[in-house]
Amino acid sequence: MAKSWAKFPHADKKFQYTAVALKKAWDRLHKGDSEPLPKNEVVIDAWIAFHAGEFQTAAKLGVEAGTEGVNVANKSQAIYANYLEATDQIKLELFEEVAGRAEQSQLAQPKNANAYYWQAYALGRYAQGISIAKALSQGIAGKVKTALETTIKLAPKHADAHIALGAYHAEIIDKVGAMLGGLTYGAKKDAALKSYQAALKLNPESAIARIEYANGLVLLEGKKSLKQAEQLYAEAANCEPMDAMEKLDVEQAKAELED
Repeated sequence: MAKSWAKFPHADKKFQYTAVALKKAWDRLHKGDSEPLPKNEVVIDAWIAFHAGEFQTAAKLGVEAGTEGVNVANKSQAIYANYLEATDQIKLELFEEVAGRAEQSQLAQPKNANAYYWQAYALGRYAQGISIAKALSQGIAGKVKTALETTIKLAPKHADAHIALGAYHAEIIDKVGAMLGGLTYGAKKDAALKSYQAALKLNPESAIARIEYANGLVLLEGKKSLKQAEQLYAEAANCEPMDAMEKLDVEQAKAELED
């Protein structure tokens, strides 16, 4: 881990949960990742830190908690790397570390849906960082698809995995075309749209589901989808964030609308 991670720039008292408040809000906060409520107090503390935007503390506590804390460690590190790490090389290293740790935890907990999801998320973001074309040549695409399909098999209501699967299809079609994408990587436009719609149905209050759906539409349909994409971004910008991660999503949507 980098010596000192950048601070979450939108600290807010309403994102600071007590253990009791966290348990009450858990279902809503974890509608995206279907993470079960932990019993371990250190892991609860790690999640409290995560939701408040104290990502480095959350990752550290998660790692220290061992097997039970691996998902909070991976989520904290992946979300931090995606939104707040400014140095590209460090960002890639953080994603690689998450992917490796997630793969290890699949061996210890083969039925842990998020062990597969965080591997897929980290590899997907890593691929975007090095370029999708380079990632395809390294065989990353197959790993991402398998991990996401495993996540959904283990947790069918995992909205975030449906989002990521939609992005998988859309980005491959954008890079290599529909025909090669379909034949070589099993990427299909209708599967992408279906995945995005499934995610929104499972997690209707999600800003990131709308952002990724908008991005996917632009990749798949170009200019003719711009109006729908803008509408999705506007809806995302108006979502009510319940924690630090959701706040980062909403701010991303606002920034996109201003461009």
